[in-house]
Amino acid sequence: MSTADHGVQAFIGIGANLGEPEAQVREAFERLAQELPQTRLTGRSRLFRNPPMGPQDQPDYVNAVARLHTRLEPLDLLAGLQAIECACGRKRDGSRWGPRLLDLDLLLFGEQSLDLPGLQVPHAGIAERDFVVLPLLELAPGLQIPGAGPLEGLARRFDGAALIPIAEPEAGVAAAEGRR
Repeated sequence: MSTADHGVQAFIGIGANLGEPEAQVREAFERLAQELPQTRLTGRSRLFRNPPMGPQDQPDYVNAVARLHTRLEPLDLLAGLQAIECACGRKRDGSRWGPRLLDLDLLLFGEQSLDLPGLQVPHAGIAERDFVVLPLLELAPGLQIPGAGPLEGLARRFDGAALIPIAEPEAGVAAAEGRR
């Protein structure tokens, strides 16, 4: 049975630390909702500011996770994610953990474990990244990570101190209106 028959739940890690990272992550949510065929955005985490994972001589990142329901095959979804990155100005130069205008990572694709040219799912290092595990926990607390176990167990490894939640613009407006 192919993915096209019923579709699967996929999770996408989103990160940016160049330009206007908060705006770029929010734009990524919009593009995920509108530009991927046979795909629906079904959930999103809050945005979090956190220190870079790689070289420290770069700006902090803004990270989040999106939940999709897709009928695309894994490599087609990956191609769609890379097209969105490109449309947002991402230039692939082969560097790892460097500054990014936008980074979209296919974290999970249903319950599948995949090791394909250019795609490893679950995403490599998923269990060691608080900026992935904690936002993912917001969306799917009962989730099992293939090869790593329950998400809730992985989350206990992190104290969350490095992640700073970013208030949504609507929440700021509502709070200001409530003070009147």
